[in-house]
Amino acid sequence: MLALWVALAPVGPLPFDTGPHAWSLGHRPPAALAVARAVTATGTGGWPYALVVLAGLYAGRTVRQRLTAVAGLALCLALGQAVRRALMELFARPRPPAADWATHAANWSFPSGHATTGALTAGLVIAALTLRGSPGPFRTATVALIALWGAAVGLSRVYLGVHWLSDVLGGWLLATAWVSCAALVYRAYRREPAAGA
Repeated sequence: MLALWVALAPVGPLPFDTGPHAWSLGHRPPAALAVARAVTATGTGGWPYALVVLAGLYAGRTVRQRLTAVAGLALCLALGQAVRRALMELFARPRPPAADWATHAANWSFPSGHATTGALTAGLVIAALTLRGSPGPFRTATVALIALWGAAVGLSRVYLGVHWLSDVLGGWLLATAWVSCAALVYRAYRREPAAGA
């Protein structure tokens, strides 16, 4: 529905985008900007792949399981990013005015690449953690931290003025759908050997 709204709306922000954008412009002390830039930097490049590799290594119990998990998680992340890029080109939504940016940005706005990648990475890491053992303090704390990180990456894009809130919400929804599809594929893959036995 959000994607349809963005596609049908006139060029520019949706009604609920302007409030958070205006708030961010009026609340930018240097320390907060430094933190936001540091957080946003972890939502792109090698950081997300490093996290899913570590999660894959943790999820498996044998060398083969670990290598399979690492390859599967990295492939899922890469394909999710490719879908997001295609959607960006499809919607071709302009970003907020460049004068409002507090960090570098490129390409189109919807869905947010950082928000998609952060949420996708967080979802994949959390899914990998649930494959290994029963819940405990370590897993609970790690799940909470990775979920907070994923949310913070997306929100940092609004705070830094390079995305509308709807761009970030679109990224989160895309990531949720992608991880859900990956989980269905994984379950089907796990059932195949049992069905053939």
